[in-house]
Amino acid sequence: MPKQKTHKGLAKRVKISGTGKVRRKSAGKGHLMSHKSGNRSRNLRQTVGMSATMNKKTRQALGS
Repeated sequence: MPKQKTHKGLAKRVKISGTGKVRRKSAGKGHLMSHKSGNRSRNLRQTVGMSATMNKKTRQALGS
């Protein structure tokens, strides 16, 4: 049985925290930022977690 390969596209987009949670960047920050408030922009800078289901699927795809 061959080993499972890491999904490289996903590996570039997410990080696994020390406690095992998957962290990703917030969506909606690529362009059209001028009309968004500063408060909203600051909140979009932070990483966000994933649901338990997505967390499990992501960790499986990363092979960890």
